[in-house]
Amino acid sequence: VQLQASGGGLVQAGGSLRLSCAASGHTASTYIMSWFRQAPGKERELVAGMYGSGPPYYSDSMKGRFTISRDNSKPAVYLQMNSLKPEDTAVYYCACKAVPPISTGRYDYWGQGTQVTVSS
Repeated sequence: VQLQASGGGLVQAGGSLRLSCAASGHTASTYIMSWFRQAPGKERELVAGMYGSGPPYYSDSMKGRFTISRDNSKPAVYLQMNSLKPEDTAVYYCACKAVPPISTGRYDYWGQGTQVTVSS
């Protein structure tokens, strides 16, 4: 499986961005697809994830402003980010794996990352 993330950029605080991640490989539509982020000097953290079907999972600190969605026909996963804050500045990565759960365990496939910078 190969993942290609896009959609990052520079935005002012309060603005919005939509990240996209396209997956190749026919099995990707059944995999867990998730978004992570890593801010400078901090550990990588899970933002949100989705199984092939069913409700999304959000890390507690990400609930409310971020919305994850996926299109299994492509397959692709998206992250809509609203009311962005400077502390959301990070490299955002999409990742996928076959084995549950979303929130723990190793992810097998990673995209290259896309930079999101939120100015104050």
